[in-house]
Amino acid sequence: MSIAENLAEVNETVRATALSAGRNPAEVRLVAVSKTWPADRIAEAAAAGQIIFGENKVQEILEKVPALPDHLEWHLIGTLQKNKVRKVLPLCAMIHSIDSLSLAERVNRIAEDLELRPRLLLQVNVAGDEAKSGFSPEKIREEFETILALPRIEVAGLMTVPAFADDLEEVRPFFAQLRSLRDELVEKHDCALPELSMGMSHDYRIAIEEGATLVRVGSSIFGQRDYSQG
Repeated sequence: MSIAENLAEVNETVRATALSAGRNPAEVRLVAVSKTWPADRIAEAAAAGQIIFGENKVQEILEKVPALPDHLEWHLIGTLQKNKVRKVLPLCAMIHSIDSLSLAERVNRIAEDLELRPRLLLQVNVAGDEAKSGFSPEKIREEFETILALPRIEVAGLMTVPAFADDLEEVRPFFAQLRSLRDELVEKHDCALPELSMGMSHDYRIAIEEGATLVRVGSSIFGQRDYSQG
């Protein structure tokens, strides 16, 4: 199948899953994960109507943004190194991977320098997976008020990346925990956290059922990646 056909199938699955879960499909946005894919493949998806693209590396964003249409929306979904903040802030509509108070503070300082107000998601390691980065639920409860008070950033919600599981029901509790943590923070701090970024190609249906507003889907759209190319 072509990228356009794959994209249509994923969008239909998003729509049908949202409806079956009693949700408005418009509440769920698809982030096409284009990491490692060249600009011409991304252009195919854009020509088929996809707007939001997710990249893991700042360097790929720097290379691809100038080569592709201006109306596209770029999200950084991978780890953000502190020395790359200044480069990426002007190019990204959202950063999904703020994983510490110190990183949030650095983004805030540079956003002030650049006169920007970036939208950020706080990455939470709800599963306590040592292989994943992110705030622990306890740490985010401790530091959330401090982050929320940073004047040059907009905390738009939370993100998580649970470990891969063949049995999709094994990941459902982690998505549910992220939603519950979001609801807890909203109630305690009287703030808006509309976004939940969770779910990838193998588990985005479960994530939608548990409240995801952003699903990060790559291989189901573009195919399997060739990591030998870097």
